[in-house]
Amino acid sequence: MTSTGWWFQAKHGLDTRGPFPRRRRRTLGDAVAGRRVLITGASSGIGRSAAIDLADAGAVVLLVARREPELQELVDAVTGRGGKAFAYPCDLNDAEASDTTIGQILDEHGGVDILVNNAGRSIRRDLAQSYDRAHDFERTMQLNYFAAVRLMLAVLPGMRERHFGQVINVLSAANLFGGPGYSAYVASKAALDEVSTSFQAETLDENITFTSVYMPLVRTAMIAPNAQYLEAAALTPEQAGRVLCDAIVDRPRRIGPTFGRLQQLVDVINPERADTARHRRFKSGI
Repeated sequence: MTSTGWWFQAKHGLDTRGPFPRRRRRTLGDAVAGRRVLITGASSGIGRSAAIDLADAGAVVLLVARREPELQELVDAVTGRGGKAFAYPCDLNDAEASDTTIGQILDEHGGVDILVNNAGRSIRRDLAQSYDRAHDFERTMQLNYFAAVRLMLAVLPGMRERHFGQVINVLSAANLFGGPGYSAYVASKAALDEVSTSFQAETLDENITFTSVYMPLVRTAMIAPNAQYLEAAALTPEQAGRVLCDAIVDRPRRIGPTFGRLQQLVDVINPERADTARHRRFKSGI
């Protein structure tokens, strides 16, 4: 595990080892120099921070997000530091635009070595407020699941042909211990997690790794509308970006907070107790 991985585990309870620790001592440069890394949601927050670190380490970063000015600013920042970056403005909610963009990326760069599915939509709305809002579930699935799957289906043939690749899915720690009030968001991320588990089983002998990052709270624009998070403990975007970099170095199957993984175990052994804990957390407003 990298030093950053140990720091996150100690400070935030993140376990980057996965079920089978890999005894590697690579640097980020060893892992990504010359590699083509596609990052969605790259214009700000976690994606932006990870892109800078990866480009500094020698990766060719392929940046996808809706906001073209912010993407171009990031390209300028990366190239100004001597790195290689390319901007691809795209609204991934639009399936046709998504297909066109990934086709352009593959044509121009010949493939993608590492895909980071970081773009996401979060909605906080409890059940009582959701009865007439089925579209909330459709919107979150469109970006968090269907858009990510479209990208995976586009890049995986090349990865399998080259016998190398990694797909990193930025999920939520709530996928481990539940997310009452965030049912649409958590369910969409769970779907992405499950499809990746199936894909991993099919590609296990092809040197392709699907890494699920159960990210804890990160202080980005996504959580800004929720007042209860103003004083909550949270990673900075820079810290969260380094978690993604560690995932590329170590290539674990899963990364997540230790307390979340313990809660997941409780859920398997005693689901009633886990449901009670989730109910109390929901009633307390957490």
